[in-house]
Amino acid sequence: MCGIVGYIGHRDAYPIIIKGLQRLEYRGYDSAGIALYDGNEINLSKTKGKVEDLNNKAKSTISLEGKLGIGHTRWATHGVPNDVNSHPHYSNSGDLVIIHNGIIENYDAIKKELTKRGYTFSSETDTEVLVNLIEEVKRKEGVKLGKAVQIALNEVVGAYAIAVFDKQKPDEIVVAKLGSPLAIGVGENEFFIASDASPFIEFTNNAIYLEDEEMAVIRLGKEIKLRKIKNDAIAYPSIQELALNLEEIEKGGFDHFMLKEIYEQPRAILDTYRGRLLAKEGIIKMAGIDDNLEKFLNANRIIIVACGTSWHAGLVAEYIFEDLARIPVEVEYASEFRYRNPVITDKDVLIAISQSGETADTLAAIKLAKEKGAFVFGVCNVVGSSIARETDAGAYTHAGPEIGVASTKAFTTQITVLTLLALKLAKEKGVFDNRRFHEHLSELENIPSKVEKALLSNPLVEIISNVYKDSTNCLYLGRGYNFPVALEGALKLKEISYIHAEGYPAAEMKHGPIALIDEHMPVVVIATNKGHYEKVVSNIQEIKSRKGKIIAVVTEGDVQVKELADHVIEIPETLESLTPLLTTIPLQLLSYHIAVMRGCNVDQPRNLAKSVTVE
Repeated sequence: MCGIVGYIGHRDAYPIIIKGLQRLEYRGYDSAGIALYDGNEINLSKTKGKVEDLNNKAKSTISLEGKLGIGHTRWATHGVPNDVNSHPHYSNSGDLVIIHNGIIENYDAIKKELTKRGYTFSSETDTEVLVNLIEEVKRKEGVKLGKAVQIALNEVVGAYAIAVFDKQKPDEIVVAKLGSPLAIGVGENEFFIASDASPFIEFTNNAIYLEDEEMAVIRLGKEIKLRKIKNDAIAYPSIQELALNLEEIEKGGFDHFMLKEIYEQPRAILDTYRGRLLAKEGIIKMAGIDDNLEKFLNANRIIIVACGTSWHAGLVAEYIFEDLARIPVEVEYASEFRYRNPVITDKDVLIAISQSGETADTLAAIKLAKEKGAFVFGVCNVVGSSIARETDAGAYTHAGPEIGVASTKAFTTQITVLTLLALKLAKEKGVFDNRRFHEHLSELENIPSKVEKALLSNPLVEIISNVYKDSTNCLYLGRGYNFPVALEGALKLKEISYIHAEGYPAAEMKHGPIALIDEHMPVVVIATNKGHYEKVVSNIQEIKSRKGKIIAVVTEGDVQVKELADHVIEIPETLESLTPLLTTIPLQLLSYHIAVMRGCNVDQPRNLAKSVTVE
């Protein structure tokens, strides 16, 4: 959530910052702002609304000159979304300007103390408190900006990524990080600052990712100075070469990023198992597993922690690990796990799943598990992210950038990685014979082409979407491996169309949700020919007898469900454990088309953020 962009160098800062903020819109926000320094004064513009609203306002109200500037997209925490609470924020003197992601938990106590010392505040934000604390430290201690930032951050409690500059020193920006990502792009006598690399990828492919509790003083014509905030120790920056390219973060002819990413899934799944899955040789190669195989084989249980869509992928993995590898699994919401005093031992393996690799609750769960001696394995998409650095080992999904807030290819690629892991453990434990192992590897290798075939249902799904676009409620039902897919389908519909939807195990329908079913209630039922097919058919008959509208996802060639359902969407046949990779496709398309028909902002649904970096 929230987005930071900054520039200092020889170019005009304004177009770089505005375009950078547009690239970060996927993170979720409700207001935006920019501050530019032209050598004489700071020109600041901010507004509730979108970056385009900011662009229009800034062009008509402030000078756009300046080679130094910072910009921000804000997701409201302290204070409602409005122009005043938007970032950047001035200090009382007007010399310091700051942008900030995260939450300062003890801001109220600091604010009261600063008020006693004569400081005044125009906003409700914790960020304005922080910039004035930095100013007070700078004035009282007689130190430079960098030192003042360091001292001030040692007095605050919370999470932050900040960028701050002093108009008295127009060749310098100070940045710092704890719990919220921050990258520095390094060019030829110019520097870029952003929440991720997408705002500056067209200018440089060299980046420094700050670690937690690190700060950097960025000066033109000098090397970046990195220090540890707590003890002032020198840190040595590691410049990474970015693999991201500009085409990956553009829409590529699609109307929305979400639709583009739905259609990217065949390639994303292939990229995820490329080099890892050698089906003909009967080999799965994963360094993070190979190097720590005994940890998994000797584990008493696997604990999976995640949030949102990643939690649903973890639920699918629970079925996969227990069914294929015969290892006990518990799946936990990371946000609950960290607070319920869980029993963790050094015989446990914890798998943390996160698309961004920055999810705050999941990171906290990782730290707790490591304190208890558990082995921690990460599954994430973003190279160099916090989870990738905090875990003992892990595997990247290689899904490519996911810009749409509602995850699609993250879900299927996470399931792909977890399936590879389960299959490898099943083989090593002797649960699988060679014939069964080769069958699963061969079928997984064929999944990308089967996803392509599942995507051919798009025109039919669009027709169905038009029928139900005005519904106020929807029920999703699945059994076994496809119960988590029902949860995920309901989440997608809620996220982007704002229709209330619930996912349930099909057998639980009669224990409550059946009371909701009438002629106005669409019910999406996942009814593949694997697993509990006859039981699901019975559930469909119960819905039909109560006049519910049935949208069924079935295996191609199905006859029985076609006679009962109002609408049938076919997917290719596959092994039961791999069906979630196919059944989720029409549900993603259904939520997408309904949201578009309802006029919703598909890529940036209200109140949501792509990466939740605070509690």
